[in-house]
Amino acid sequence: MRKRLGCLHAHYSNIGYIDEAFSAYDIELIHFTDPGLMHRVTSDEKFQEADAQNRVNEQIEWIAQCDVDAILITCTNYIAVLKEDQLSISVPIIKIDEPFFAFISNIEQPQKILFTNPATIQGTIDRLKQYADYHQKSLDLEVAVIGNSFDLIMRGLKGKYNQKIYKYLDQAVKEDNKIISIAQLSMVDAAKQVEEKTSKKIINPMNTLVPFIVNHLELEKNE
Repeated sequence: MRKRLGCLHAHYSNIGYIDEAFSAYDIELIHFTDPGLMHRVTSDEKFQEADAQNRVNEQIEWIAQCDVDAILITCTNYIAVLKEDQLSISVPIIKIDEPFFAFISNIEQPQKILFTNPATIQGTIDRLKQYADYHQKSLDLEVAVIGNSFDLIMRGLKGKYNQKIYKYLDQAVKEDNKIISIAQLSMVDAAKQVEEKTSKKIINPMNTLVPFIVNHLELEKNE
């Protein structure tokens, strides 16, 4: 029976990444997007963390009622505020960064993880350290943010956003001896372009997410 995956995004630009990644598999993808939540989290001082938690949980509950086999959350900010113990659903929740955490936690060399959204950093790194501690892994990790970039994608200026990420990554792989990874789905296109140009590997969440979901949902390739 064909599997259905409900996908929760913070921005419409993430939909294309997921559609492309699973185009070879027999799966129905149902997308849910709420860019307003990210806007309020980052710009509305009166909007409290508890408000964000309630909104994310409401969305998860709604998606779970849409006859899906699993729910994928592609926004690390949403993941950070999610309160699973307050949910009343049985549908499995897949967090885009957990397979990513598993992969980079097994790297023993010095690493550099990049972000464009400063509001995402604390929650993601806290969860990464918790994951590494739980699995008794040691991380040699530098965190960096590509400044003045995330607002571009939120304003729909994806081309300018990609150019900025590309320029930063192109320089980073030439000058930095550390293993480089990107923490956000919106950075994948630029990372792939740099990989093609330089033949240097840049770890991204899609590298680890696709095999995880294929295995978890036992997906089959399209005939």
